[in-house]
Amino acid sequence: MQAIQILTPGTADALVLRDLPTPAPGPNQALIRIEASGVNFIDIYFREGRYPAPLPLTLGQEAAGIIVALGEQDSNSPAFKVGDRVAWCSVAGTYAQLAVAPTDRLILIPEAVSFQQAAAAMLQGMTAHYLSHSACPIELGDEILIHAGAGGVGLLFIQMAKALGARVFTTVSTDEKADLAKAAGADEVIFYTREDFAAKVKKLIAGPGLAAVYDSVGKSTFDKSLEVLRPRGTMILFGGSSGAVPPFDPIRLSVLGSLYLTRPKLQDYTATRTELETRANSVLQSVASGKIKIRLEHTYPLADAAHAHRDLESRKTTGKLLLIP
Repeated sequence: MQAIQILTPGTADALVLRDLPTPAPGPNQALIRIEASGVNFIDIYFREGRYPAPLPLTLGQEAAGIIVALGEQDSNSPAFKVGDRVAWCSVAGTYAQLAVAPTDRLILIPEAVSFQQAAAAMLQGMTAHYLSHSACPIELGDEILIHAGAGGVGLLFIQMAKALGARVFTTVSTDEKADLAKAAGADEVIFYTREDFAAKVKKLIAGPGLAAVYDSVGKSTFDKSLEVLRPRGTMILFGGSSGAVPPFDPIRLSVLGSLYLTRPKLQDYTATRTELETRANSVLQSVASGKIKIRLEHTYPLADAAHAHRDLESRKTTGKLLLIP
């Protein structure tokens, strides 16, 4: 089979298409033929070496496909069979034609959801779900800011936040992205490339500040994001597309009004089988019913993974990028 690996950390040029032996599923595992694999910023972090991992490393954390073989399953394993359509995330090795995954991390794909929709919904959809429902639960009437509102997470997050009754502010860089964010339901769209987003938010808010800021951008937005929070507001930093946030003195949180700061990750909000099923099924059923609309920005052949990484890093994309083996 073919897979995309890195032999050493580096730029997108470090991605190499390699011929590898077909893996065999072990106990409580499944071998899956991948139909679509998601491209995410976490893949870039592993490629750069920001997240260390043993090398060579097959990249990718999210996919959808068909079970082609099962290892021996114990009595506690979920009941799957060869031929089942499944999706999963947070398991390395999905930039490939075939992958092995633990059966307790697999989710059945509803009939009304395509492989591409499922691959696009798992990591980013569940990220939006845990952010809006658990990391800092949104309440009716909350005013919140979601950075990068036209990205894969952003467009899904805006839809969920509006369904929960929030007034949603978001930042974008282009007119096209502004139109997409508005179509997703954003109430206020701010061009961070043209104006000071913090100053604009302060002019538009109804109260002393926002209830929460959800920030996947990091270095270039972090400081001003703290400034727009109300006393005891919450800063949720869940990514760093512009770079890592420099160290800072926590006393600043006190000075700005006893603020809360959290740096969550999806794995900790899908740690149990029950929580994984609850989040994933909520997202996939919302996709199936049309309550959540997924924007599939672009698909690339597996061999063009480097192109996909460059496009994502440029921050010019909207919606989801997928690799098709």
